[in-house]
Amino acid sequence: MLRVLSGEAVWPPPAWMMRQAGRYLPEYREVRATAGSFLDLCYTPDFAVEVTLQPIRRFGFDAAILFSDILVIPHALGQGVRFVEGEGPRLDALADRAAFERLREAGDGAVMDHLAPVFETVRRLRAELPAQTTLLGFCGAPWTVASYMIGGRGTPDLAPARALAEGDTALVDALIDRLVTVQTDYLVRQLEAGADAVQIFESHAGTLPRAVPAPAGLVEPVGEVAESALPAASETDALTRWSLRPIARMIAGVRARVPGAKIIVFARGSGLDGHARVVPETGADAVGVDWGVDLKALRARVPASTVTQGNLHPETLIEGGAALDAAVDGIRAATEGLPHVFNLGHGITPQTPVAHVERMLARLRG
Repeated sequence: MLRVLSGEAVWPPPAWMMRQAGRYLPEYREVRATAGSFLDLCYTPDFAVEVTLQPIRRFGFDAAILFSDILVIPHALGQGVRFVEGEGPRLDALADRAAFERLREAGDGAVMDHLAPVFETVRRLRAELPAQTTLLGFCGAPWTVASYMIGGRGTPDLAPARALAEGDTALVDALIDRLVTVQTDYLVRQLEAGADAVQIFESHAGTLPRAVPAPAGLVEPVGEVAESALPAASETDALTRWSLRPIARMIAGVRARVPGAKIIVFARGSGLDGHARVVPETGADAVGVDWGVDLKALRARVPASTVTQGNLHPETLIEGGAALDAAVDGIRAATEGLPHVFNLGHGITPQTPVAHVERMLARLRG
């Protein structure tokens, strides 16, 4: 996988799945029942290491991704976070500046101390994984994490975050700036603990606000980044303003401390144009492709050297059979001779049959 992230076409392509350590596996459900709360599962290295290794043992994926959650960051900043069974995450909504002021500062040592169990999990994973298995760390992109922090939960259109972004731009800027700084440090520490590469999840790129307030002034990037990656404020659209620019700052900051760090960006819902802009505007090594984008069209749109990842529809994996075979073959045909990492276009769902994952990998590798 690291050869592909360096721009080499490897055949058959390496494969892993987003959420591959999850509820579709009976062994995961057993550990989950023992762990107690979901956050306990994330913060207890014994549990987090075990569930990360489970899909590697069962399927032999080419990469393992750290078992954690993007919302450990607001939790570390002091925001109330809990996971409600059957409903998902709930946060104490950050609706105004007073709530923002109650968060820990980016330089507060308590933030990274809170996340120490995550780094211990990474260290143990690197020691226990097969040498040929890439270990991926991750975090959420600033806009996605901010949207949860503002709204207190995920909603289809993220209306609270969109409204605040349009109504109190300075507050959202301040929140994103803090997330850029904290999450840059978070990724660096994962890499230092043994992660081979990291992925930034911009899961809510498709919900960006229509209005684009002009920034009061450009915020200096964390580390060095080419001016071409940071367009002038007057030229920004919503995707650049709230998503790609902050991600570019994070990537520059990571590479200032870990030169050559390999970074994937997944900007779900940003469309064909947005996907084509990810690598040139952020400096990422690869773009994760969601299931709504025509992979063949994207490959025709970007330079042949661009590394792509994805974009099998999770529902096709549930369906299985001839439809799954055809979809795998289509991705192979669209990416043959090009640098590509086989993956889903979003996370695997709990109702996915294990046998279909086995069939998918056999078809890919056959």
